[in-house]
Amino acid sequence: MGVGLPLLAACGGGDGSTAIDGGSTPSAGETLGPASDVPVGGGTVYADQKLVVTQPTNGEFKAFSAVCTHQGCLVANVDGGTINCTCHGSAFSIEDGSVQGGPAPTALAEVAVTVKDGEITTA
Repeated sequence: MGVGLPLLAACGGGDGSTAIDGGSTPSAGETLGPASDVPVGGGTVYADQKLVVTQPTNGEFKAFSAVCTHQGCLVANVDGGTINCTCHGSAFSIEDGSVQGGPAPTALAEVAVTVKDGEITTA
């Protein structure tokens, strides 16, 4: 007679994405990358810093926590005007981080960033 062990499943959708710790917010003055990496009407996920930076309109940069408010997965991409978590299908606005669909209960937390000399930096 065998002994069954319980399995713990992380928040994941079978696509390689997993739940992560909330982690710490990047320190002020941390350079994320060139502003040219963030397309107008889209965004870029900075996985190491757990941030997503969007550019809703030309020259307007917004940053949010990249940790989904549903079960803590890292958002996967920005497409079609939304920040998308592929774990369970949550979507957030590129303009204000508000929930646009899926099971996420609350908006992504906004993080202050600045753009100087073509580089995005946490404020």
